[in-house]
Amino acid sequence: MGTDIHGFIECRWDRWLDEDDRSWEGAIDLAHLYNGRSYIAFGSLFGVRDTTSFHPLADHRGLPPDVSREALAPFEPWSSDASGASWITWAELAAADWEEVANKVDDCVHEYRRSPDGTWELHGRNSSLTRFAELSGLTDPHALHCAGSAYAEGTEWPDGDRLFRIGRLRRKHAVPDRDWGAVRSVMRTLANLHGDESVRLVVWFDG
Repeated sequence: MGTDIHGFIECRWDRWLDEDDRSWEGAIDLAHLYNGRSYIAFGSLFGVRDTTSFHPLADHRGLPPDVSREALAPFEPWSSDASGASWITWAELAAADWEEVANKVDDCVHEYRRSPDGTWELHGRNSSLTRFAELSGLTDPHALHCAGSAYAEGTEWPDGDRLFRIGRLRRKHAVPDRDWGAVRSVMRTLANLHGDESVRLVVWFDG
């Protein structure tokens, strides 16, 4: 059974009130911005599913006691089955070390593409596996999908302007812009209006 994420971006809207007098209100349902199922992202952010690659930024904090009504309403039907509820502010996300290297070698092989300036940029994890199988000689499907456990860290397979490599992710690759960019963009925009500590993402998981 898979694990899915649910949640809400919340704001404290009125900057003119004292902080203790401002209540949290829902801004946008997470489902409008993210609908993926990346366990390494869930682990990096909230300590759910992948608990060894990175120290989570906001590990199982539970729902905040002042959670907005907009977030609480969709949570309640899940409450008996939900797990890993947590929250994180934009200030914490902005301050995170996104260049941090993972604690362990990734099981997935990394595919890099050469950028216009000649440097290698990560293109995907376990992508282009048909070509990787040809280069590596792996035929067993499990070994192919878990090549990081079969080869030493740093093992490479050059392929023209493409390179396959066994290695460790950086936190920015665990929570990539192609998946989480919309979430970050909305939170950043709201934080510019209301302050970094006045915007947060509240989440919970099922499965």
